[in-house]
Amino acid sequence: MADFHQNGNIAQFHNLRSRPLEELIYEIETYAQTRKISLVLPCLFSELEGPAMGNIIDELSKVTYLHRIIIGLDRADESQFCRARDFFSRLPQDHVVLWNDSPRMQALDAKLAGMGLAPEEQGKGKNMWTCMGYLISCADTAVMALHDCDIVTYKRDLLDRLVYPVVNPNFRYQLSKGFYPRIGDGKLNGRVTRLLVSPLLIALKKVVGDRDYIDYLRAFRYPLSGEFALRTSLLPDLRIPSDWGLEIGVLSEVWRNLGRHSVCQVEIADAYDHKHQAVSEEDAATGLNRMSMDICKAIFRKLAADGTVFTPNVFRALKATYYRVALDLVEFYDNDAKMNGLTIDRHREEKTIELFANNIMEAGHIFLDKPNETPFVPNWSRVNAADAGIVSELRAAAAADNEEYAPKTF
Repeated sequence: MADFHQNGNIAQFHNLRSRPLEELIYEIETYAQTRKISLVLPCLFSELEGPAMGNIIDELSKVTYLHRIIIGLDRADESQFCRARDFFSRLPQDHVVLWNDSPRMQALDAKLAGMGLAPEEQGKGKNMWTCMGYLISCADTAVMALHDCDIVTYKRDLLDRLVYPVVNPNFRYQLSKGFYPRIGDGKLNGRVTRLLVSPLLIALKKVVGDRDYIDYLRAFRYPLSGEFALRTSLLPDLRIPSDWGLEIGVLSEVWRNLGRHSVCQVEIADAYDHKHQAVSEEDAATGLNRMSMDICKAIFRKLAADGTVFTPNVFRALKATYYRVALDLVEFYDNDAKMNGLTIDRHREEKTIELFANNIMEAGHIFLDKPNETPFVPNWSRVNAADAGIVSELRAAAAADNEEYAPKTF
């Protein structure tokens, strides 16, 4: 069943379980014969040793319609890369592990840096960008899906429901964004969305006035989800941030390039739990502390690019308005949790709101001091314009790494 949220008119597809999953899979398999689907998995080596990844691979092994799986591997040395290749070898689909820390990939980074085109920051954004470049070089895929690798509640139907809206040629959607209830261990989770993004967008609407972009973001039930699928024709022109503003940045790019009617969101799980970041109050460079700063700057930059004028007084008003709205919402969250037999630590949540309020001001100061600062990685169209051979070199480097360190057979 689809509905339209009151803000933004983004189509939402709910998982009512009224259709047998086998029918949905059969339809996807039919479309995938002419519209190939590839899955990107950006991961850290440490996630291979965590509680989620083994089950994810077991579930993905059941998926028959995937044309290719691209695993972007970060923070791995040579022996860990070899262990990763062995770990993923049980996947029956065509797959490749991109060893992002290999000498070959580092040499390619250095070449890009020499042209001023290298991502400046390590992390999920750079990993995803590299996997996108590899997929572009393959030139054989119509739909790219991506999801996180720390989902401890993962089931294969998460992927099935995620890709369906964009692989179906009868639908207009170019991007499908996943949403789900954030519940785990008897707690109401999703702190950054609940305590920062939702009240910040409400406060922005009060302070700077009506903006279509604000309504667009407010329409998403879980804008920070790491699960989405898109048609690969978008990839060359997609400019993504390399910091924690990645998810907001992707939505902003789709808004810029396509508009709201090419986007939908789909409920992909009844329950979802993953690794939870620490708040890190004492360290602004890590955890939710860093994440909140990057998200705020991403939203401010996009609004400024659309003509919104920010001043110190605007940010002072925004902080005060956000703080009041966020505290009001905490009461609603507390009531919601109790009605559903869940808990939240209200004192802890209000302390987190205080941190986020200060970070809104700090992000505002940084934005005003460095208005031209951008964390965006150059899109692949620009890279190709600078050196049309880069994507081929990327694919060759990955192939050479996998061949050199292939398991020995006797």
